Amino acid sequence: MKSNKPFIPFLMLFLLTFVLVSSCAKSGDKQQKKVALAAAKEFPQQTDSVYVVTFTKQDPDFKEHLGLMKLFYRERQYRFAWFKDGELVPQAFKFMEVLNKAHEEGLNPQDYDRKDLKKMIQTLEQSTNDSVRHKLQEELDVTLTASYFNYASDFYRGTVNPRNLDNIEWEVKKNKIKLHKALQTILRERESRYPYYEFEALHPDYKRLREALKQYRLAKQQGGWPKIELATKMLKPGDSAQAVLTLRHRIMGKPAPNVPQSMVYDPALAAGVKNFQIRHGLKPDGVVGGETLRVMNVPIEQRIDQIIINMERWRWVPKRFEDKYVLINIPEYMLHVYEKGKEVLNMKVVVGKEMHATPVFSDKLEYIVFYPYWNVTPQILEEEIAPAQANNPNYLASNDMELVKDIGNNKVEVVSPSSVDWYSVDKNFKYRVRQRPGSKNPLGYVKFIFPNEHNVYLHDTPSDHLFNQTERGFSHGCIRIEKPFEFAQYLLKDQKQWTPSTINAAMHGGQEKYVNLTAKVPVYIVYFTSWVDDKGAVHFRDDIYNHDRDLEMAYFR
Repeated sequence: MKSNKPFIPFLMLFLLTFVLVSSCAKSGDKQQKKVALAAAKEFPQQTDSVYVVTFTKQDPDFKEHLGLMKLFYRERQYRFAWFKDGELVPQAFKFMEVLNKAHEEGLNPQDYDRKDLKKMIQTLEQSTNDSVRHKLQEELDVTLTASYFNYASDFYRGTVNPRNLDNIEWEVKKNKIKLHKALQTILRERESRYPYYEFEALHPDYKRLREALKQYRLAKQQGGWPKIELATKMLKPGDSAQAVLTLRHRIMGKPAPNVPQSMVYDPALAAGVKNFQIRHGLKPDGVVGGETLRVMNVPIEQRIDQIIINMERWRWVPKRFEDKYVLINIPEYMLHVYEKGKEVLNMKVVVGKEMHATPVFSDKLEYIVFYPYWNVTPQILEEEIAPAQANNPNYLASNDMELVKDIGNNKVEVVSPSSVDWYSVDKNFKYRVRQRPGSKNPLGYVKFIFPNEHNVYLHDTPSDHLFNQTERGFSHGCIRIEKPFEFAQYLLKDQKQWTPSTINAAMHGGQEKYVNLTAKVPVYIVYFTSWVDDKGAVHFRDDIYNHDRDLEMAYFR
């Protein structure tokens, strides 16, 4: 047996060397910190207004945030934000990681690291002259701040400002995030209920879309999905065709190699197709053809862009919703009621047809009108009612309508239609046309009012059959709701005198009745063509008003 004695001194020498090197390294680190701290004491860790303004104006992307830069540094008496005791704080490195991953947010990383922060830090670390180091610290600190405002403005507020572009339809309540306060939170200088310190998004819906973006980009890298081409007009469950192989790939994913695939359109594949149809707002009949085939063949690149622009829309909404609110998503043709972040009621809606598009805006629901008159809008009166009455003097009477004149104190005077020249009716017409309450009234038996410049509101409808359609763009801009009685119950639940029976009586009581809500309820009429539900399923809808197209042109310019 060989002796280990010669090896033992060598091992001891190695361990001793390791300890000495480690000790020297730690000593060096401590020494470096002492030098940095001493330099920090000799050179005040602050900048000044002249430097902040001059530096910010030099870069067009930074110049846009000059107001924020001045406000942020003025509030801190121009102290450095990203340095403590002469050293960069950890948040600086976390922020650089965020910029490197900006593509995960649908943003371009090259738009934000304008000065090559990594190189600036390396130059600072290599500098031994205290005066030079201070100048480098000043430049780096202001660069980090400007870079944050440049990035955070896009990330939290959006890269496109919908109020600056006439063709972008979005008048929803603004996101009023104060970015200089958010940065103070990141630097642990103030507390906040929002996760700014994690550089994180504010809405769960945005985060789910972000995860979907990752999935769809991965699918694109793996080849995307195949285009389905049918030899016949449509493909139904039970059919056998070569196209079934492509359909199976599209719905169930790329098949494993060397595994035989059936050309029979079986029940499992049909279930997958129906699920696809549900996620895309189509009739879930399992039949592939027509609209289903068109939607299946939308390229994956288009779906990726669609996800990105809907992430952008989430940056436009307020940073938090109220405890109770109504959200109507136009392309989804759905109304959702939320309380404390949870959905408590939903229903189908009918929105405006393309030529009478329902506007995208927000307001507050104030009162309910039971058994309402329908006051014809000036546009409908001029374009539709007046020509019809001119051609048929009995048109108003046969449609249970009347011509009235406002005489003050919420009173009207009925005017004879024969006293009016219907060919000359225009926007300056001094009378109103209204339809009496009842079965012919397009508002049904109740309407829900949130006063707004668009003259848009929610209401009942006698045309219940329209809710059976998958695409429900039929109105002149107002929104017809599927469950008006349930909605009225919900809104009046805190007003004990309004029981289900009294609500029903008011809806059919033969007399118009106004009821104020004890508390106004926010209403958000929005336009999202892509979202992810609570179960993780990604949904897409058609761009019925071409708002996606207009936003894409601005976003991907």
